[in-house]
Amino acid sequence: MTLTESSADPSTSVPEVVEHAPGDREMTMLEHLNELRHRLTVSVIAVVVGLLVSIVPIPGFDSLTHFAMSLMSEKAPGGKLLALGPGEAFFTYLEVSLIIGVAVAMPVIIYQLLSFVTPALYENERKYLLIAVPGVTLSFAIGVMFCYYLMLPFAIAFLGNFQTDIFSQQWAAERYLDFVTTFMFWVGITFELPIVMYILTKLGVVSASRLASFRKYAFVMAFVIGAIITPTPDPINQTIVSLPIYLLYELGVILARFA
Repeated sequence: MTLTESSADPSTSVPEVVEHAPGDREMTMLEHLNELRHRLTVSVIAVVVGLLVSIVPIPGFDSLTHFAMSLMSEKAPGGKLLALGPGEAFFTYLEVSLIIGVAVAMPVIIYQLLSFVTPALYENERKYLLIAVPGVTLSFAIGVMFCYYLMLPFAIAFLGNFQTDIFSQQWAAERYLDFVTTFMFWVGITFELPIVMYILTKLGVVSASRLASFRKYAFVMAFVIGAIITPTPDPINQTIVSLPIYLLYELGVILARFA
């Protein structure tokens, strides 16, 4: 906070209060680009480290990638996946390793993103955003586990048993793992909704009463989103996806009341 004079005459001047965010400073375009480059570099390094962590075997255990692929493949019909080309198994392994690497590096990526944005905010606003890092990460992890243990088995059972008298279900590794990881990713994203709603309320972007007034629209949107991200067209699986999304919205409304 600084004091400026509202008049050229010192005898009649009245101090005028001008508020600035702590550490607020005009930055040139070049400085902004350098700052962005620094944040991106740190994020890329974090992803590379996460990739190495996912590939290197843990003493006495397999690597994280092998463990994750084993868990995902056991849900497929027959418990094994079909590699259609000589390089498919290898490149699919690398693709899953990269996804795990990004997941491991997600707290660092979120922190770097918020650090690039927060200098323009006030101290209390920065505090709320930085608190969101562990909350968002934990919510995403819970969403992934919820999808894997509850939603994915229903989807796999439906798809694996569809018209088996006509089709022989032998799933290619690349397509199956892409399907599973995409499904779990978007479910994990939806589980971050309550934390996002809470933080937006804390920052004054929305209010709890306004969020509550959108309940009927949120209910409809939950089923629209559920229909989009659900890999099967049957109403049971869509309900299994859509109902938790709406309940997460209600949880967000409750959290917003405490903001």
